[in-house]
Parts: sequence; C-alpha cells; structure tokens
Amino acid sequence: MPGPTQPDPNEGKSGRKDPRDVDPRSSDRRTPPPPRPVRPENAIRFGDGVWTSPDDLRWSFARSGGPGGQNVNKVSSKAELRLSLSALRNFRPEHRERLSSIAGRYLTAAEEILITADDNRSQLDNRAACLARLRSVVEAATTRPKTRKKTKPSRGSKERRLKAKRVASDKKQRRNWKSGGE
Repeated sequence: MPGPTQPDPNEGKSGRKDPRDVDPRSSDRRTPPPPRPVRPENAIRFGDGVWTSPDDLRWSFARSGGPGGQNVNKVSSKAELRLSLSALRNFRPEHRERLSSIAGRYLTAAEEILITADDNRSQLDNRAACLARLRSVVEAATTRPKTRKKTKPSRGSKERRLKAKRVASDKKQRRNWKSGGE
C-alpha cells in the first residue's frame, strides 16, 4: 500500500489495465491473425473467392501438330500452363480434395495443375484456351455439389409401375402357348 508521500499509480484511471503493465507471457494477449494476401488488380479470379496472381502462372510454348500447314514447323503455337496449388489463394482443403477427384489428369506429382492447348494456329488463342480450361477446372472444384434429398415414390407412381409390370407380364404369358395334343 502506497504511503502518504507516494501517489497511487492506479488513481484516476478508469479501471482499465494499462497495456504496458501486462506481462508479455500472459495468456490475455492475443496474437493478431496473419495478414491476408492483398489481391492485386490484375488478379485472375475464380469461383468462391479463389484467386491467383498472373505472376504465378508459368507459361511455356512448343511446336505443335495439327492444322497450320508449313507454318506448324516454324511457329511455337502450343501453349502449356503450369500453376502450383499453393499459388491459389483462399483455396481450402475441401476444394483441394474435389480438385484431385475432378482434375486427376491435370494434376502432376509436384502438386501443380498442368494444362496444354494446341487446338488453334495462334499462340494467343491457345493461351486463352489454357486459361479457360484452368478457370473451368478450378471453378468446378470450388463449387459444392448439391446434396441429394431423399424422396419417397408417390402412391400413384407405385401403382403405375405395378400396372406396367402386370401388363408386360400378361403380354409375355400370352406368347407362351402350348399345343394341347402332343
């Protein structure tokens, strides 16, 4: 207890703790959440808030077969796009599970999505085709499939099914005639 010559350090305060008085090892201190990555303006957006930076896309080009005549032998128009799964921001574990089942042939052992396109003669068109395929694959992985609602067949549908079975049975019974004398 402070004496008459020493002022009370908590006097005049509104009952709140001074943050400088808190022990840093105390459990009262909360660590702030990690900063969310800032989405750049030129980000490639997918469904459900998933996005990636264009700098994370790795492009490579090669000569492709297919249409183009002699031009095929001179121009590298086949586009190949690689994107690491860790580069997809806001990509949750359930999205990753769906992606592995949906896009098994696009996934590599190094956890990358590999998409190629050599459908067109133009490298620009093949790049656009790669991006469209990437977008459709990632959007399919981020959309939650509809849950099936169990329903019972109605009484009328049961009766119609049984009537159709009786008609088919009668029809087959009439086909099976036997001669009486032999």
